[in-house]
Amino acid sequence: MMRYAWINKAATLAVGRQCALAGVCRATLYARKKPKALAPGDEILKRLIDEEYTRSPFYGSRKMVAHLGRCGHTVNRKRVQRLMRALGLTGMAPGPATSQAHPQHKAYPYLLRGVAVVKPNQVWSTDITYIRLARGFAYLVAIIDWYSRRVLSWRISNSMEAAFCVDCLEQALRHHVKPEVFNTDQGAQFTSQAFTGVLLREGITISMDGRGRAFDNIFVERLWRSVKHEDVYLKGYGTMGELLSGLTQYFAFYNGERMHQALQYKTPDEVYASASGGGALIVDKFPREETGSPAKTGAAPSSCESIRVQLKLGEKLS
Repeated sequence: MMRYAWINKAATLAVGRQCALAGVCRATLYARKKPKALAPGDEILKRLIDEEYTRSPFYGSRKMVAHLGRCGHTVNRKRVQRLMRALGLTGMAPGPATSQAHPQHKAYPYLLRGVAVVKPNQVWSTDITYIRLARGFAYLVAIIDWYSRRVLSWRISNSMEAAFCVDCLEQALRHHVKPEVFNTDQGAQFTSQAFTGVLLREGITISMDGRGRAFDNIFVERLWRSVKHEDVYLKGYGTMGELLSGLTQYFAFYNGERMHQALQYKTPDEVYASASGGGALIVDKFPREETGSPAKTGAAPSSCESIRVQLKLGEKLS
């Protein structure tokens, strides 16, 4: 019990390293932190919001209020915004910036618009999503290789602190060739010195999505849709232990058995190992907001999947 008191999450030394030096289990440290109690009714609202957002990720808070009303729950927009922030959700349609990065953290420009991803470990990206449990909730972070769509590492936690994201990154770097570019959103977990410090230490170029631009990280968004519709919603996990066991099986299936149409019906493991049959290219019709220098572009492979994001003139945003 005394050794756990030695762990200082605010220290510059990574929590995982502190646990190793103290001889304590990192998972047990996280398990000791109890999640905050939810306000009455928040749990069921979070579940409804999560399910609808997975189906319709372009829904903002206004449409989500209307959706909840159709489900028999009359709630105001401020409450929906608070719940969506807690879940880390924002509508995909571009609009006024509603989420702010940590004011003390540096935000990096987005470098991948128009860049052809032609080999494994050229670009990795990450994100966090909310996972509902029978009583409560958890957060899932995963790192994916853009070329092959392979999930390189993942972690679950009952809080959105940066520590479990750093652990996930360290695991991916231990078991794979480091990427040339690493892309994240501007969430505080990923702009923190603990996370970006690891990338800078390894000499990896950092890219970050523009605010309110979920299509900049579309491949992780698609992964979340698959995870939830193909596993989480079907099995209805009750505890963190059940979730850990279930996701271990699902990600083994996702990487090794699940065929992807965009990969010419190969699995991510096959494409990652052979370095053929994959690829990615983000082609964006929106004006650029970032001021950073664009990365060099290359010729896209014939099998490369092009993601085109455009907005009709005069279309009203929610």
